[in-house]
Amino acid sequence: MGLYRMKRIKGGENGSDGSSNESSPEACKKVRIQTNEEPEAVVSSESSSDSLWALLPQELLLHIFQYLPLLDRAFASQVCRTWNQAFHMPDLWRCFEFELNQPATSYLKATHPDLIKQIIKRHSNHLQYVSFKVDSSMESAETACDILSQLVNCSLKTLGLISTARPSFMEVPKSHFISALTVVFVNSKSLSSLKIDDTPVDDPSLKVLVANNSDTLKLLKMSSCPHVSPAGILCVADQCHGLRELALNYHLLSDELLLALSSEKHVHLEHLRIDVVSENPGQHFHTIKKSSWDAMMKHSPKFNLVMYFFLYEEEFGPFFNEEIPVTHLYFGRSVSKEVLGRVGLHCPRLVELVVCANGLRPLDEELIRIAKHCTQLSAIGLGECEVSCSAFVEFVKMCGRRLSQLSIMEEVLIPDHKYSLDEIHWEVSKHLGRVWFPDMMPTW
Repeated sequence: MGLYRMKRIKGGENGSDGSSNESSPEACKKVRIQTNEEPEAVVSSESSSDSLWALLPQELLLHIFQYLPLLDRAFASQVCRTWNQAFHMPDLWRCFEFELNQPATSYLKATHPDLIKQIIKRHSNHLQYVSFKVDSSMESAETACDILSQLVNCSLKTLGLISTARPSFMEVPKSHFISALTVVFVNSKSLSSLKIDDTPVDDPSLKVLVANNSDTLKLLKMSSCPHVSPAGILCVADQCHGLRELALNYHLLSDELLLALSSEKHVHLEHLRIDVVSENPGQHFHTIKKSSWDAMMKHSPKFNLVMYFFLYEEEFGPFFNEEIPVTHLYFGRSVSKEVLGRVGLHCPRLVELVVCANGLRPLDEELIRIAKHCTQLSAIGLGECEVSCSAFVEFVKMCGRRLSQLSIMEEVLIPDHKYSLDEIHWEVSKHLGRVWFPDMMPTW
């Protein structure tokens, strides 16, 4: 009864000010008109928004698409005709990375097979800068070779084969890999950058590379390619006079190669990276003559020589006995005090030095010698080593503010009678001209 009375009162109040009752035909008509008008306003707004996207300049749309992952780019191409046209613009396909991974064994994303088929069918002749990122499975490497074999209508400028883990390409039958790579070498004609580390490339395939791309090749990275001989890499150096960057294993480095790179017809090499890796303890390494390095320095006085050492201590005999123009030096395994002492005497061009491990004998004298003779040193990193705080402060004082990078683990520094760990960062900061603290080992 009370609820019925409240409804009557509410209805009376609505009618008392002269307005129509909600149930009257006029009110219903008004409500119907309002509800019909609102969707029209929304539709009008949406169509206006769509037209604005359609008016977006194609150059700007292309720039946006280049930042999208491939799958998102494919989804975006289904939004409208304009975006679909942008998706197939040749400029969008000049640079592309195929990601080939097996879902069962890899957590990395993979390029969808249907998209790969579409790319090969519609855009293979547009590809210029291509890389393949594969996991350790042979299936992924074989897929990469199959795709390479289909690139018969393209003229690549750069090609990179990247294995996220070994063995990958080394597990593929050699004939299959060489056949696929030859397709690219023969059809490209203008290849300028080639990165084929950890692959079964061989000397005959390098001859095909040289025969078709000798005038354009500027960068060649082929570390850990066991089927290539010093004669094969020498053929590349003899014919590709435009080489600016070269990366290879030490067993491919020879006096003949350095002399070929130093000939008058050859351009000035800018970067030479050498990986010195020991597969088995006690491995023998040959010696490069000082006269060959001198010829290289005379021809390319500003080139960077980067050397990565992964040797056992007893294998360093052939190295650093004479002056060598190395600029960046990395020791991935333990290196002796004696070897670091020779580095300080015979590496006057050294710019960066990284020592991952040394042992329990302090490197005081060796660091002081390096600071004295390596006058261009600007970056140093020390891992499992030991240095007294006094010697370290003296080293920093001698190098001064040219030390732009100083990465030293706190465990490396040994307190002595002059400095404690709490005091050393003030003294080092004073000589560097900036605040410095030793690196801390993270604890989880």
